Amino acid sequence: MSGAVFAMVIGAAVLHAVWNALVKGGSDKVLGIAAVVLGQGVAALLVLPFVPALDWACWPWMVAGVGLHIGYQVFLGSAYRIGDLTQVYPIARGVAPLLVAAVSVALLGVALSQAELLAIGVIAAGIMSLSLVRRGDGMRNGKAALLALVTGCFIAGYSLVDGLGARIAGTGLGFYAWSSLANTVLYMAGAAVVRPGLVRALGGMGRIVAIGGGASFVAYALVVNAFMQAPIALVTALRETSIVFALLIGVGFLGERLDLRKVVSTMMTVCGVALLRLSRG
Repeated sequence: MSGAVFAMVIGAAVLHAVWNALVKGGSDKVLGIAAVVLGQGVAALLVLPFVPALDWACWPWMVAGVGLHIGYQVFLGSAYRIGDLTQVYPIARGVAPLLVAAVSVALLGVALSQAELLAIGVIAAGIMSLSLVRRGDGMRNGKAALLALVTGCFIAGYSLVDGLGARIAGTGLGFYAWSSLANTVLYMAGAAVVRPGLVRALGGMGRIVAIGGGASFVAYALVVNAFMQAPIALVTALRETSIVFALLIGVGFLGERLDLRKVVSTMMTVCGVALLRLSRG
């Protein structure tokens, strides 16, 4: 992974942490996710006039990717409704790099060195270990953990599909802009049927729509662009370090407590990132 791609994905991880912190700070996590999805669609509309045309061969990948993104959003919201954020988020984000690496090596023929595989494993372990930090009722919620695992499967799925689809499209930004717009339209249509009050409540979520949605769009646009330049498994693992930045934001700005277990989990993840950076020039 080149230095430019590395910096791009780290920047995306920081932006991902920002919008997650905004959602975390709200009282209704599902409403917060919906606001971010709406903001992504608005950002896509602003970008679309400036992106090149897509290769038609990428459209089946885009359709599959949109379905996986919606599945991710639905299951993440369900997990947040019944589980603790500190349990759900690390499990969902931590399992994804392992699944992407396994599929990449076993089914896609991607060659990863032992150092790269070790780095992916260390990053995933560091992220998932954060779910052990808080020993509240959420940690005894097996259903929430299962939903988090399913969410992680959707993350792995859309990462692979988007990465391969963007390569076929020939434009990462164009592929994601169209995908994001379709995602927003379908998600909001579904929300209007299932939970009409949520759509109406979005009128008071302007800050998260603008800042959270904008940050989310830019973050994943950077990731999709990185998918076109580096192995998807490595980009996915590095992207999930966003949880470390989210932790730092939580401690520095949201008044969350920093304890030894959080420090150990964070350092483990950072060590994995360092190993990943050193493993390939």
